[in-house]
Amino acid sequence: MTIQDRVALPEIAEKTMVLATDLDGTFLGGSPEARRALYDWIEENRDTVGLIFVTGRDPEFIAGLVEAEGTPWPDFAVGDVGTTIARVSPEDGVEPIEELEEQIAAIWNDAGDAVRARLDGWPGLRLQPTPFRYRVSYDLDAAEFDEGAKAAVEEMGHDWLISDNRYFDVLPRGISKGPSLKRLMAHLGIAEGRVLAAGDTLNDYSLLTAGVPAVAVGNSEAPLKDALAGGDHPRLYHATGHGCAGIAEAITHFDLHPTGATAHAK
Repeated sequence: MTIQDRVALPEIAEKTMVLATDLDGTFLGGSPEARRALYDWIEENRDTVGLIFVTGRDPEFIAGLVEAEGTPWPDFAVGDVGTTIARVSPEDGVEPIEELEEQIAAIWNDAGDAVRARLDGWPGLRLQPTPFRYRVSYDLDAAEFDEGAKAAVEEMGHDWLISDNRYFDVLPRGISKGPSLKRLMAHLGIAEGRVLAAGDTLNDYSLLTAGVPAVAVGNSEAPLKDALAGGDHPRLYHATGHGCAGIAEAITHFDLHPTGATAHAK
């Protein structure tokens, strides 16, 4: 699809469905054949299918993903575990939407230096070098991790999140993937029933319980499955297929697109 074709596409709120998907393990997960089938299906239906990346990854990673992995270009992105909300295009890359990030910035209140100082040298945490704007992230060594870090973060007025048992994120209070996606949807006028949220790890919990049709793909981690089992989530589907195969399976399950069965069958 050319840049000229993209310019002529309908606004995302007018499209039949919008896929709001995590990346690692989800949109980048599954067999090469399943990934290629879903990516091709999206490109073939860009006039009726919108795409939002909802990820823990930062804008720089998102901007380079299409070339590196051959994915379709997303229309928008909720990145940095919900602390970035941005437009995305091949012409301009990732452009944060200032009016949607004002609340996030205010809640965070430039807390990065204080968080890094408080958790400096904390057992089991190794600071990630990326200079995130509204969060602080660590690689987690589960065997060495001192659980007191959770209370320390809460005392500072922030939220903590462990995902894939190897990442520890410090986030602005109340900010995560699900709330930020809902803020973006309201801004764009996207109806809840047209969105499919997809994820596979615990940092996708708020995304999968945001009230839109959602799929936990077949390779979802056990802590996410356990967390989801503890509540009533009538719009949640547990797929058997891994990664992209699970997403395609859910498109058919929820009957979100008239050619969804084709996507699943490929």
